Amino acid sequence: MTHYAMMVHLQNKRCLVVGGGQVAERKIGSLLAAGADVAVVSPSCTATILEWSHAKKLAVALRPFTPQDVKEAVLIIAATSDPAVNLAVYEACLPHQWINIVDRPDLCSFTVPSVVARGDLQIAISTGGHNPGLAKKMRRQLEEWVGPEYEDYTLFLGSVRRQVLALAVSEADKRAILAELLDDRFLLWTKNGETDRRDREAEALLHFTKE
Repeated sequence: MTHYAMMVHLQNKRCLVVGGGQVAERKIGSLLAAGADVAVVSPSCTATILEWSHAKKLAVALRPFTPQDVKEAVLIIAATSDPAVNLAVYEACLPHQWINIVDRPDLCSFTVPSVVARGDLQIAISTGGHNPGLAKKMRRQLEEWVGPEYEDYTLFLGSVRRQVLALAVSEADKRAILAELLDDRFLLWTKNGETDRRDREAEALLHFTKE
């Protein structure tokens, strides 16, 4: 079955993670970065998870899982080392809830891809749960190709795009400007730290069109 790829807005959405080990910690970190309202249930947790709890970044219940824990959650991740507990989490979930069981891809209603992140630019690699090792290998390859300069480059393109869309010119002219901004010279100037030159060239494109 082919998965439907989408980027999910989790700001203030209740997400439950069952488990408190290293795997759970990685899952929790990603959820916190997305602004989710995270709840953790586990008899024990890593020092980092406890630090997040003390800093009021999430809520931790230091006890075994109970079926009632899933009640308010939009998204649930079972990341314990006990297959029986993970299965119990799955069985407690309702059809409308999104569930990921780390050791049972066949029970997941969603999988978490391997991601290359450069600010707002995110590139997700998924094998549908068939081979996470391949996804990680491809992520490392992409990290070499898509360097840290893409974070600033993406912000630059977004800022100029908003200016282009506000211009009182034809749609054809707008498309032409946006295509020109994707020329490799703008990326190269960003990579080399020549942002003033890059910005001047972009402004010149906008100014020429206004005339």
